[in-house]
Amino acid sequence: MSNMLAHQIIPSLVEDVKKIPTVGCDVTRIAQNTSLADVIGRRTTRNSAVPCPTLPRLDELDVQHEAETRTLWQFMKPTGRPSFTPGLLRDMTAALDLVEHSHRGAGADADEAIRYLVLASKMPGIFNLGGDLPHFIELIAAGDRARLQWYARVCAAGQHRRAVSLELPICTIAVVQGDALGGGFEAALAHDVIIAERGASFGLPEVLFGMFPGMGAYSFLARRLDPIRAERIILSGRIYKAEELHAMGVVDELTEDGQGLQAARDFIRKFDRARGSRQALLQARKMLQPVTLKELVDIADLWVDAALQLSGSELRKMSHLAKAQDRRWQRVAAASTGTGSRMSEAS
Repeated sequence: MSNMLAHQIIPSLVEDVKKIPTVGCDVTRIAQNTSLADVIGRRTTRNSAVPCPTLPRLDELDVQHEAETRTLWQFMKPTGRPSFTPGLLRDMTAALDLVEHSHRGAGADADEAIRYLVLASKMPGIFNLGGDLPHFIELIAAGDRARLQWYARVCAAGQHRRAVSLELPICTIAVVQGDALGGGFEAALAHDVIIAERGASFGLPEVLFGMFPGMGAYSFLARRLDPIRAERIILSGRIYKAEELHAMGVVDELTEDGQGLQAARDFIRKFDRARGSRQALLQARKMLQPVTLKELVDIADLWVDAALQLSGSELRKMSHLAKAQDRRWQRVAAASTGTGSRMSEAS
């Protein structure tokens, strides 16, 4: 992407994200002097996370505010297959907008400002399976570059906002309990800290059907490790256990199965005890190895180009993988029917 084109396209990406239809109200229109308490209400408890009572209704993301630790918990619950659907992208954008506006409002109370953003999943055994493969197949088969590029750039914009922590003094944490594949793995990588249960699995299967992960995997792995090891992971197409990635330094905290949310709470308490130095260190890391929006958009565009060149046999391989993933999550969904919210484990 040329510098001139970058100046034309990149500023519009945030607006592209906000064009995804929201449900209930548009958080991007929150007044600049609105405090966090004004937005989510003051009906929170000191020792438990409770649903934010006045948040815009989010269909595919359960957002809960914990006042004592100043943590916003986000639990993905996409409609249909547990992937990054347009609705989930919309809701994740709304949650980020809320935090951003509450921090930057002139009347925001520093004692109320969110310090931690935690991303987890409502689907037992699955964090996120990544991009919506059946949707991709449909767009690729139709040669629909515009819609494919729109999806890729919206994802790139969201990944960048997470990677820079909204340019706010917050720490972002991904709690992986189950499968984090493709874009699910990439979403976790965009966070400051990855906490994973021992039973969690990570993988970038794109190479198996002639593609590469285009939503940040190379950018983030190359910074957490180095470009050579990043490429090895991407080209292997294999599934990695949490313990393997912890040994490499990709996963920051390893915990026992069922203890992911409690491990996040423990980490937050530890971080708070030395918040000044730890927050400064996070900022220094971002200064040393900045991830730019241009980099992520350029790679996302490269991903679109590669997708539109896939052969019929490669699209069939993508379809086979999508069907295998569907069988997997349908079994998990059936097995989890009637179970309560994962939030209860950490109460």
